[in-house]
Amino acid sequence: MQLVLIGLSHKTAPVEVRESLALTVDDQKAILDRCINDDRLNEAVIVSTCNRSEFYFVTRLDCDPKQLFSDVVLDYLVHSRTDIADYLYLQQGEAAVEHLFKVAASLDSMVVGEAQILGQLKDAYDLAFEQGATARVLNKLFRLSFETGKRVRSETNIGSSAVSISYAAVELAKRVFDKLEGRRVLLLGAGEMSELTALHLQANGASEVVVANRTLARAEELAEKFKGRAVEFDQRYETLRSTDIVVSATAATEYVITKEELSSVVSRRRDPLFFFDIAVPRDIDPHCADFRNVYVYDVDALDGIVESNKAERMVEAAKAEVIIQEEITNFEKWLELMEVEPTIAALREKAEGLRQAELARAYKRLGNLSSSERDTVDKLTRSIINKMLHDPTMKLREASGGRRGVAAIETARYLYGLEEEQDAQKGFRLIRSLLGKRPSSASE
Repeated sequence: MQLVLIGLSHKTAPVEVRESLALTVDDQKAILDRCINDDRLNEAVIVSTCNRSEFYFVTRLDCDPKQLFSDVVLDYLVHSRTDIADYLYLQQGEAAVEHLFKVAASLDSMVVGEAQILGQLKDAYDLAFEQGATARVLNKLFRLSFETGKRVRSETNIGSSAVSISYAAVELAKRVFDKLEGRRVLLLGAGEMSELTALHLQANGASEVVVANRTLARAEELAEKFKGRAVEFDQRYETLRSTDIVVSATAATEYVITKEELSSVVSRRRDPLFFFDIAVPRDIDPHCADFRNVYVYDVDALDGIVESNKAERMVEAAKAEVIIQEEITNFEKWLELMEVEPTIAALREKAEGLRQAELARAYKRLGNLSSSERDTVDKLTRSIINKMLHDPTMKLREASGGRRGVAAIETARYLYGLEEEQDAQKGFRLIRSLLGKRPSSASE
């Protein structure tokens, strides 16, 4: 088997490319079903957020990852309008493990240290698990990634100066307006991103927060939490007439504010109107910025704020890297334990087979032995085998957690002639194939 990661993120692709690979929950379920029914694939998890779309696969060793991705993902995305091949990255083995742990620790986020990604990873894993697309390897890998993220947040200060995308939007609003006191804000969408934005706006003195959502009850619930008010989603253009700042974070697949519809609003306005579009796919038609005094910022425009705090966060990120390497080692140890137990079982099975064969020959030579005599000989040979295998068994288990674990397992297979006894495992070395490593030499 091999562990494969294929994806793109804010580091490799602009927002117009990322939105072509942004997947709804239904899209993810459909692709996971395709994965389950593809005999090249053993396991799959899809991570799709506003800043990344990543596909974690455990595949057959002879599988071409790029062809697999094309078959199960790109062929499904018939609506994709952008050629994304040049923006994709491919990582395999240990590099894929390290990448996932960095994502969980928020080291790969646009805003290093933001807390949302861990919950998004859990949602992605839960969906794949419920669809039956995960098994032993990805179950362990993703659960360990969650522990990695928790350790980084509890053992470093990476979250103390970190901000989310919504916070970055508020920071930019403060720069534009100098202060937010007296400013009226419209939130389009009532999800987690909108709630976080409302929290930051309230803390910075915004005078009124209006929430428009397709489900009015959810808009009312969020508005009440922040002492704002809710309106029907169809009233969004009318509400814009008395709004200074719009923060949009819906799950819509098309623009919720278009240039054509906005024209009648801006014709009656004198004050600036600022849109912060933190949704992927984008909610605001970028051509709205063609109007005088209308400004549109998408998620990529927030990168400057992210960079301004990077130096401080990078100090804590260095500490997080140490934790990540420790957790990678823990995953490797787990894989080695997966490998050593079948080796020990095969060793004992071979020894027992030899014992039974030799007993049968000895009984023929010794003639008619009594039942008690046969029992004595059986116990004697069994005791010899157990004592002979005790030390090798203990040493293999001890070595499996160390630097020479793979070499010890391979050496045992070679010395005891187990390769031919384990045709099902021949060419199937979890550590070498999943992590892309060769076993260390025994002399190291």
